[in-house]
Amino acid sequence: MNITAIIPARYGSTRFPGKPLADICGKTMIERVYQRTAQSSLIDRVIVATDDERIAAAVTSFGGELCMTSDTHETGTDRLAEVAEKLSADLIVNVQGDEPLIEPSMIDQAITPLIADASIDMGTLMVAVESSEEFLSPNAVKVVTDQHNAALYFSRSPIPCVRDYVDSLEQNFNAVKAFKHIGLYVYRREFLLKYPTLPATPLECMEKLEQLRALEHGYKIHVAETSRPSQGVDTPEDLEKVRSIVAQIEGI
Repeated sequence: MNITAIIPARYGSTRFPGKPLADICGKTMIERVYQRTAQSSLIDRVIVATDDERIAAAVTSFGGELCMTSDTHETGTDRLAEVAEKLSADLIVNVQGDEPLIEPSMIDQAITPLIADASIDMGTLMVAVESSEEFLSPNAVKVVTDQHNAALYFSRSPIPCVRDYVDSLEQNFNAVKAFKHIGLYVYRREFLLKYPTLPATPLECMEKLEQLRALEHGYKIHVAETSRPSQGVDTPEDLEKVRSIVAQIEGI
């Protein structure tokens, strides 16, 4: 089975413009994501997909593989699908370009269920929520699954909710085992090519969560549980946290 990872990267960002090129202890964020992705034991090929010449130059400078894409894509999935049309891979892995601390083993965890079960069209990851603050934060997307690890719903709101503790969301958190979604996706190529053709859906638009489109159209998403937390970079404050972690790891 041929498995290709694609890292969609755009320069524009409402909260943090230019973040793929942000320096993290001597390397750009996109280089760190690329190198960690390439360490996955199941990935055969890694490609950065971008419409920005500055990001393209950075990828070329560290020897990464690059695919220039249209600048009209509204979502990262649309950008992935453009690249996937030119590939013969069986599985396409979407690794977010703002996850410089992604563990290669986490990528493997997301891929493995689709290798084992041909009926799964799409997979992703979840990790236990660590604090009530994270549980309440709209920036931490929560997910609930059925007993076979198929996603039931993704939300920016605290889910699940325990009725008896409805007056105290912090008590609610202490009463449940909540999970945070990690934005790494695995698609069968045929499903990825179909995905952008599906009309946007009401819950997707309300929550601003593209994965809800698949659920609302009746497709299943397998959610593998990982024990490894993930520190994405959405804001300059997140970047400082990541720099501190990398400095400790690399003894800088």
